[in-house]
Amino acid sequence: MTSVEPPEHVLKTFGLTGHPVEALGDGWEGGWRIGETVLSLVPDHARAAWSAKVRETLYVDGVRVARPVRASDGRYVVSGWRADTYIAGTPEPRFDEVVSLADRLHEATAELERPRFLTQPPAPPFSDVDVFTASDRAAWDDVPMRAARSAGMGDPTSPDGVTSLEMLHTLATLRKKVESPSQLVHGDLFGTVLFAGTAAPGITDITPYWRPAAWASAVVVVDALAWGGADDGLVDRWEDLPEWPQMMLRAVMFRLAVHALHPRSTSGALPGLKRVADMVRFLV
Repeated sequence: MTSVEPPEHVLKTFGLTGHPVEALGDGWEGGWRIGETVLSLVPDHARAAWSAKVRETLYVDGVRVARPVRASDGRYVVSGWRADTYIAGTPEPRFDEVVSLADRLHEATAELERPRFLTQPPAPPFSDVDVFTASDRAAWDDVPMRAARSAGMGDPTSPDGVTSLEMLHTLATLRKKVESPSQLVHGDLFGTVLFAGTAAPGITDITPYWRPAAWASAVVVVDALAWGGADDGLVDRWEDLPEWPQMMLRAVMFRLAVHALHPRSTSGALPGLKRVADMVRFLV
């Protein structure tokens, strides 16, 4: 959670003065609640504005969607801050429900066009967005880590980072060509879906990737197994999704690349990824 509170001019531009400012935790990426609105710092202006525009009219059966709140001049993003309607809830280990939500969400996003920013390679100075872009491409490019090295990202030097990279290259030899079409997907659903009792689950943002829908579901499963305490049966319960073994393979490669490249990665995250990588080897 960021310790930076929304500045006064941002509050005024979104018409949010006169209310107490309350820090929010999981699910809102360090957002601040002001009345029934949440202000959040955005990692990338173009992606934030795109997400807001999509969520403004997006309808997904059985899903609560946080709608954007426009500034007084119509902007979605003001000085690096976005505003959304508050929806109640917290992340919970209801992993099958998250995968089910992903399936419905991606039916709704299947007709969206590919945003131009998703075609752009990572470029210095590197932000979190560049790290995730390079990691995504590491899982799909013929030569893993080609995009990262072309951009000038250095190979990891920490022992667990080196191990992650070695595992990534080993898993890359198990890849086979996939036929599933790419589309607009939300690639970061684990830990960001909000639950509030029996109410429909909610999403506060869309982190866009241009990959097959089943891949985004596989990322949820990989994250849940690696760090969420999910049971091994979660993999089998969704095996009917298209080209599931290859999607699981690319999802764990993606997470290994993030672990290798991200400067804030910790060694404690690697054992879970090793466990999932071993499961995927038997799957493919």
